[in-house]
Amino acid sequence: MALTAAIALPAAALSAQANMPQSGRIDTLPIGQYECALPGDASGPAWEPVPQRDFTILNGSSYEAKGERGIYLLRGSEVTFTAGPLKGRMMERTGQRMLREKAADGTLGRMRCVLAGPVN
Repeated sequence: MALTAAIALPAAALSAQANMPQSGRIDTLPIGQYECALPGDASGPAWEPVPQRDFTILNGSSYEAKGERGIYLLRGSEVTFTAGPLKGRMMERTGQRMLREKAADGTLGRMRCVLAGPVN
């Protein structure tokens, strides 16, 4: 029984690490409110806000969304929300103030989240 647990534990740890970015410097995002939006089209507004996806970066690597706190990891340009209401969500840092949604397969999505201002 102990041998089985000793083998299963490292395998589980490796599986969890497979989903985490493996390269790049660990850093933090600028503190403030991030507003998320989808691109519009030529017949309407340039951007369509998606307020239910907004979040606030607090101090260190913590954030708040939907009234709950969580933790994120910024490694290189990849942001992974590791705990809290956005757990599992991944984004790509495309500028100092902009993040772009990432799908599970690593492709960039249409949603963008932009640092809109300081924490209220």
